[in-house]
Amino acid sequence: MLSFLLFVVGVAGVLSRRNIIIIFMSIELILNAVNLNMIAFSRYLAMNQKALTDAKLIVEPLTGPVFTIFVIVVAAAEAAVGLGIVIAMYRNRETIAIDEIDLLKW
Repeated sequence: MLSFLLFVVGVAGVLSRRNIIIIFMSIELILNAVNLNMIAFSRYLAMNQKALTDAKLIVEPLTGPVFTIFVIVVAAAEAAVGLGIVIAMYRNRETIAIDEIDLLKW
């Protein structure tokens, strides 16, 4: 439920805001919602591992945390590249409003 709430707040932030810094923060909320969900499912699978193996399902309890670390690394790289682009745009345009950044438009 918490991850769903974080995801909805993140999507609402991406869709409704025009400041690119707030959009980046909303994307981070979305990624953290995914991380929380993967950890919760990993914990659930670990708790029910015996029942799942009896049903002949393969359970890897470290899959959730490994993917979570991968998402954290991707989010850090995305934040570093994105903030670099924002700084370059601000130096050229002196604004961070997404509506006024039309560099790639004809």
